Amino acid sequence: MILSVWAPYAKTVDLILGEQRIALRAAPGGYWLADVSAHAGQNYKYSIDGAAPVPDPRSRWQPAGVHGASQILGPIGDPKPPGGAFRAVPLAEAIIYELHVGTFTAEGTYEAAQAKLPHLCGLGVTHLELMPLASFPGKRGWGYDGVDLFAPFPPYGAPSELAAFVRACHAHGLAVLLDVVYNHLGPDGNYLGSYGPYFTDRYRTGWGAAINYDGPQSDEVRRFIIDNALMWLKDYEFDGLRLDAVHAIFNFEAVHVLEELSAAVKALSEELSRPLVLIAESDLNDPRLVHSASRGGFGLDAHWADDFHHALHRFFTGETDGYYADFQGLRDVATALRDGYVYQGQYSVHRGRRHGRAPAHVEAHQLVVSAQNHDQVGNRAHGERLSALLQLPQLKAVAALTLLSPFIPLLFQGEEWGASTPFLYFTDHQDPELGRLVAEGRSREFSAFRRQGAIPNPQDLSTFERSKLDWSELSQPRHAELFEWYRRLVRLRRDRVEMPRESRMDSLKPRIHFDEEAEWLTLVHNGVLAVFNFSGRIQRVALPVGEWNLVLRSDLNEALQADAMPPRTTFIYIGAEGE
Repeated sequence: MILSVWAPYAKTVDLILGEQRIALRAAPGGYWLADVSAHAGQNYKYSIDGAAPVPDPRSRWQPAGVHGASQILGPIGDPKPPGGAFRAVPLAEAIIYELHVGTFTAEGTYEAAQAKLPHLCGLGVTHLELMPLASFPGKRGWGYDGVDLFAPFPPYGAPSELAAFVRACHAHGLAVLLDVVYNHLGPDGNYLGSYGPYFTDRYRTGWGAAINYDGPQSDEVRRFIIDNALMWLKDYEFDGLRLDAVHAIFNFEAVHVLEELSAAVKALSEELSRPLVLIAESDLNDPRLVHSASRGGFGLDAHWADDFHHALHRFFTGETDGYYADFQGLRDVATALRDGYVYQGQYSVHRGRRHGRAPAHVEAHQLVVSAQNHDQVGNRAHGERLSALLQLPQLKAVAALTLLSPFIPLLFQGEEWGASTPFLYFTDHQDPELGRLVAEGRSREFSAFRRQGAIPNPQDLSTFERSKLDWSELSQPRHAELFEWYRRLVRLRRDRVEMPRESRMDSLKPRIHFDEEAEWLTLVHNGVLAVFNFSGRIQRVALPVGEWNLVLRSDLNEALQADAMPPRTTFIYIGAEGE
């Protein structure tokens, strides 16, 4: 077996394999090699220039955690099943469901999550998006401080169990996306700097040192990141990746690392004969992320459009702290529904500068929108979901706006039944001083927000335990009613997007009318008309001319009123507009 490691500035590299200490030989490009007799399950580390041994940067398995020995990994799954590879539905037809393995179930494992797949199929989503799995310190966390990018987090299950979970999702018709973090690494257990120039001091992210994507020796750093992405897609059969905070990837070469990654994933997609996608998180409102390289873009498949969330949240909750100060009311909701971006180059009070640009040449299926996600819930001081801030009629309106928008909708775990459990920020750093600094930093994050009360300590076990979903809520009438509303909206959306393009009753661009003073809005898209009375009074709302059949209404227990809409009510019609 050939073991190799990149350490371009090292004078010596030794492999510590069990009780053996084996000197590696230098190879071109800064690599060191050893041909050894080893087998799956053996532990090993590397010693650089005689220093204390540290884990392999490309370790595929860290069963004892980020500070423990790396372990040689054997095959992670059964041979490929007959009948060809699973093929995900196109993003234009996608409904994404974001989940955190550790809090999705009481057990917090892949096996336990697999038992919930019938629920997700019943809801009707098409893609699951798992929050990061790359190994991070301790036994719990969000995963955005990962340090062993090639090794799945042990408390969730072994690599073979992760592979089995993805296979099970495919058997249920569900595609699986993985959230990966390529803008920084966590501080605890981060040994990459021992090996070579993986980081640079020329830039700095909000979370620490920036990755060296354009300095000396950066070619191999880029190769390390791209190899990692391809591993998740090929070896574990993920159907795509969500790239965390790409605005914090600093790269000023002629070919950006995101463009290089996009080309590599497209090549792998062709090799495997199955679709693979890249979805970026970015707060820049920059259409170049999804523009092709020939148009000067990076060629990604889609990106998150946070303005949609911000506009909805500001309108429904009235909050004006932090970035919500940039959003006003129903007019911004209408703009978000039409364009995805609210900020298209105008001045942002929160940022103190202009922000964004017009989303020219951006298709609806290239923007992912949500009313809730891990960031927007978990980065609140007390992790409140919308279900803690809004009443049931408002939650139903939010669901309809999200699921009937022209964009790719994303739901956050438990949103579909109005889960009452919070989703808090939690960590398990083993270094007490680092834990203290994290807790203090958490408090500083809310300097732009007016919050009351103590912020839960991320290090406390109770903070993690409180964030686990309570699945028994589904049997309670209010939660069951909301779940049924979500399920029917998902079914309606899927029925419409699956229609042949030539038989659809209107174009992809939605038609929106609203009255800010009267607080009503109508949305027409794909032959579906959604009518919203956001006000607290009965009022008439004129429907667009056409033939419309009422199929859903949010006030399920009230008598139908033919000439007026009850307060805070959503009506859903299907049909066709007239001339």
